Amino acid sequence: MNHTRSNTPGSTRRFTRAGLASALAVSAALTAAAAAAPAVAGGPTAYSAAVPRFLAPGDLPAASTPWTADPVRQGLPADESFCTAGTTPATGTRYRDYRTELDTTARQTTTVAATPAKAAQLADRLRLAVETCLDRMKASYPGLEGEAFHHGPVDVEEGANVYSIDTHDPEVGSTDIALWSVGRDGRTVTVVQWGQLGELDGAPLAAFQRTTATAVARLH
Repeated sequence: MNHTRSNTPGSTRRFTRAGLASALAVSAALTAAAAAAPAVAGGPTAYSAAVPRFLAPGDLPAASTPWTADPVRQGLPADESFCTAGTTPATGTRYRDYRTELDTTARQTTTVAATPAKAAQLADRLRLAVETCLDRMKASYPGLEGEAFHHGPVDVEEGANVYSIDTHDPEVGSTDIALWSVGRDGRTVTVVQWGQLGELDGAPLAAFQRTTATAVARLH
């Protein structure tokens, strides 16, 4: 399958069509044992000088009820998304979960790599993981239906790309929409996920693209 990305900002291109489970909706559940990420004081190490900042609740696309956010936490979440599970290293990674009262959820995961080159490689792997997610879900959930689109790049720092995955489970009649973005600033890579019940036509795509630009620009 050809996964060549569009070079036209804002363009929309279908890159695959396959079954997808409703597990793609961003999970709001957190493990009770997860500890809030400790503050990293300034120091001589490169990592401490590059601790990234996260989105505030008000930076997410407006919803019918206000967004709330959990603390930034160290490492990987226990409920990693199927799309990117096994791609992001725990070392140098932090994440933050967001939610509304009406089942709209989001997550930002950010990794500081050892070098910009390693960060670029990680961003490539994450983009590929999102682009191939429907094919992999089809193998696991062959009865499900779905469409996925690449909505083009976002011009910010070293760049970002926005994707959508729209899924339908005929057995239970549920339809879910997930928006994804992968962006990089130097040696820092960030992934933003947004999900709710519904279809792409009702998703705040333009607002999510702005959220993506804010997320990458705010990292450092």
